[in-house]
Amino acid sequence: MTKLFEPLTLRGLTVRNRIWLAPMCQYSVERQDGVPTDWHLVNLGSRAQGGFGLLLTEATAVVPEGRISPQDTGLWNDEQRDAWARIVDFAHAQGAAIGVQLAHAGRKASTYRGFAGEPQNGTVPERDGGWEPLAPSAEAFPGYDAPREMTVEDIQGVVEAFGVAARRSVEAGFDTVEVHGAHGYLVHQFLSPLTNHRTDGYGGDFEGRTRLVVEIVDAVRANVPETMPVLVRLSATDWTEGGWDPEQTVAVSTVLREHGADLVDVSSGGAVHADIPVGPGYQVPFARAVREGAGLPSGAVGLITSPEQAERVLESGDADVVLLARAALREPAWPQRAAAELGVDWHEASYPAQYARAHWTSDLLAG
Repeated sequence: MTKLFEPLTLRGLTVRNRIWLAPMCQYSVERQDGVPTDWHLVNLGSRAQGGFGLLLTEATAVVPEGRISPQDTGLWNDEQRDAWARIVDFAHAQGAAIGVQLAHAGRKASTYRGFAGEPQNGTVPERDGGWEPLAPSAEAFPGYDAPREMTVEDIQGVVEAFGVAARRSVEAGFDTVEVHGAHGYLVHQFLSPLTNHRTDGYGGDFEGRTRLVVEIVDAVRANVPETMPVLVRLSATDWTEGGWDPEQTVAVSTVLREHGADLVDVSSGGAVHADIPVGPGYQVPFARAVREGAGLPSGAVGLITSPEQAERVLESGDADVVLLARAALREPAWPQRAAAELGVDWHEASYPAQYARAHWTSDLLAG
């Protein structure tokens, strides 16, 4: 048995392997009502059939104004909850676990989705279904409209919305909740001194800037069973001098562990434009820093593409799980091929019975 195909237990959840599907926005709710559709069922369901251990949904807004684009999914009402339940049930029927990534886009909300033939960037105006974004400070992300600075009441409303959405996630049958604190969205905007210029209790020093994410994790933890793990996605660095950095990431991860977080999914960037040295496994060292420095399980993501590379990440102790993004879009059954390449018996790769006759063999790999 390879590390990739070892089960992982977090609280009361045991995931069948350590190959997880990273959250990836699909921008496919054409009715713009936040309700997931058949696209989301097929997109996530095919990866469940393909052998992924845990699927994480796209960034799913806790309030309408928290969507990145008007075509994002949400979990702020019961219709959305019931639509998600159908997808959750299908994933479970394939033996996969599934979690929802709860999110608020902050100043990067109400943006065009950038599909071919559509505007590639910028803020969607209200006449076209957009809205006024909110943020810790009234400072625009380059190319977007300036947001309104949030009041303390606004902030408290967002914390409450995360808690209510977490409760709905339990009702929908999700196995875990991930708090989106990365990629320059609202939680990250509060964390980074480059985007948070507040002078009240939600800004200033490390304690002030991390207050929101701690309160959100508390709210989520209070609305899910003790047996349900809570994950947090963080950007480990802004890749910019004076910004959020790996040391602060380890420090806040340590705090979040004390507040009931069970794993940190470690990405990077997104708060500001930056020169990022992208390359294979370029974010893996940040996952190791969290794992060692905060004493929390961590997930590594970012240009992890081959089974051998993914196995090395786990064997070396850099992370506890790997999360695939673009590689999973290209190949929904990546785990099944990975098992064959790593010499794992195909029965351990979680093929649906309907697909068993097509399992990977050495002849297919050679061909």
